[in-house]
Amino acid sequence: MTAEPAYRHSAFIAAESLSEPLRSHFAKSVEEAQTWEPIVRYRALAVDVLVAATTRIECAWAAYIAAVPGVNHHNEWREVLSHGDKLPEGVARALFPFFAEVPYVD
Repeated sequence: MTAEPAYRHSAFIAAESLSEPLRSHFAKSVEEAQTWEPIVRYRALAVDVLVAATTRIECAWAAYIAAVPGVNHHNEWREVLSHGDKLPEGVARALFPFFAEVPYVD
């Protein structure tokens, strides 16, 4: 029998309060955090403008926007996440309602 840890990270507690499918996605223990992978969603606003959103390990998410070549959005979203400008929360939530329950990164 494993003893319950004296301290639980706030991200684990926040993840437990989410509904499915996001509850299953976020880590609720150190063990789950070790194999955690983000959810990434992206949308083209124009052929050469892409927005991308990603979850973060701390039970949060953020969205970014950038100009892209527009050749293959499936490959271009990584660059948007790496070098794009962060969207204001209201705009991000309008574009990605899937993350409605999850806190947005300030």
